Amino acid sequence: MAGLEAEIARRPGHVIKRAEQALMSAKSAALRPFELTVPQYSGLLVLSYLPGASGAQLARICAVTPQTMATVLANLEAKGLITRSPSSVHQKVFVTKLTRAGSALLKRADVKAHAVEERLSAEFTDDERRTLTELLERAIKVLVDE
Repeated sequence: MAGLEAEIARRPGHVIKRAEQALMSAKSAALRPFELTVPQYSGLLVLSYLPGASGAQLARICAVTPQTMATVLANLEAKGLITRSPSSVHQKVFVTKLTRAGSALLKRADVKAHAVEERLSAEFTDDERRTLTELLERAIKVLVDE
């Protein structure tokens, strides 16, 4: 087992994945009372800043596949949290907006989801947060530029 632990310690991807899983688990638990998944919450949050965003835009910003975002949007629409209407510019593109119910639910859910982020941020000094962000951005860059 010591050999495995040493090998895992040499691989930063394992720690990054564990951190991501811990964050998603904490956010999922925070959002469960609102009957929202993390991707649904993310979609609502982005739409609150970018009303009218397309599914493709939402997928890119929320870091999910277009297929996943299509499912997320269908579920949000079924719950009455968003509306989707054809774009006046491009008939295959749908314009997505929050409903009043979606906006109200987002406000309540965001308090809990934001608390998870705040709990994480509070664990680091300002300098440590900047360094962590810089290191993660560097990791993203090296992997994307490959």
